[in-house]
Amino acid sequence: MRRISGLTRVAVGVASIALAATACGGTSSDSGGDSDGSGDTKGLAIAYDIGGKGDQSFNDAAYAGLQKAQKEFNYKTADIEPTEGETDADKEQRLASLAKQGYNPVIGIGYAYGPAITAVSAKYPKTTFGIVDSTVEGDNVASLIFAEEQASYLAGVTAAKATKTNTVGFVGGVDIPLIHKFEAGYKQGVLDTNPKVKVLSQYLTQTAEEGGFASPDKGKAAAEGQIEKNADVVYQAAGLSGQGVIEAAAKAKVWAIGVDSDQYKQAALASYKSYILTSALKDVGGAVYALAKSVEDGKPLTGTQTFDLKVNGVGLSESNPEFAKIAGLTDAVAKAKEGIIDGTIKVKTE
Repeated sequence: MRRISGLTRVAVGVASIALAATACGGTSSDSGGDSDGSGDTKGLAIAYDIGGKGDQSFNDAAYAGLQKAQKEFNYKTADIEPTEGETDADKEQRLASLAKQGYNPVIGIGYAYGPAITAVSAKYPKTTFGIVDSTVEGDNVASLIFAEEQASYLAGVTAAKATKTNTVGFVGGVDIPLIHKFEAGYKQGVLDTNPKVKVLSQYLTQTAEEGGFASPDKGKAAAEGQIEKNADVVYQAAGLSGQGVIEAAAKAKVWAIGVDSDQYKQAALASYKSYILTSALKDVGGAVYALAKSVEDGKPLTGTQTFDLKVNGVGLSESNPEFAKIAGLTDAVAKAKEGIIDGTIKVKTE
């Protein structure tokens, strides 16, 4: 029986996990049953989205959740990279191999795993599957959904308070409904805070296959174009491509707003951190860990699991000391967060 649930409390706070830049990737084999015969207990396995590990954002957040589960439950884990130009059949084969080896749960990181999760979950009913950013029907599937628009609204409030030119930017990786949520929340937060501020928006590609989430050069060029048009704050929801946005902002000495992970704290972005004002947080690590813990506890989560501001599933970082120095910003963000939680602010998703 499927059930609809909010975020389980075990996930709250996992967004603060320090993200590692390197790890041991899992490998696949064709051994059947619940293990590979090695005697090792097997647990969580994740399959990365486009951009893979090292994006300092979406995928690395998922890996942080895997690390926490691995440390706490002391079992074998696997994390598998995507391949360039792969098909749904490739994804299906990858997930099936992990399930066949005995990993449980198996999580597809990103909406692109939808068709593969649908197919494989039916073939392995004793394995719990998870998918981030998409809804898949299945008695043994947990759909891990986030209120990205809420965190983006707070990012918009920040941009409106921080801008001195009354022009800010948004760079989306791919022109799809998921990224529209980021843009919609951001624009609303900006305009609700200061209707005089102009928001410039650009999507890098129409499809993920064109590299919208995996091309820092495209992100850099888009941000440079917006900065030339007077934008002094640029928010990116573009995966690995977002690193190019941050680089462009830092070189122009304007503000960047990160996404998914607290990008101010990422070692790979340390040379740009002074210009990363904040990040719209998305607790992918918490969701990954929550599903792993539910399986470990013998009570696997299924159905739609919603991660929003009420349960700290999304949020806004304040790691950069400059954040607190912007007049009225801390209070404005706190007020906006309160309004979203109590329902007086309805954030758009489109």
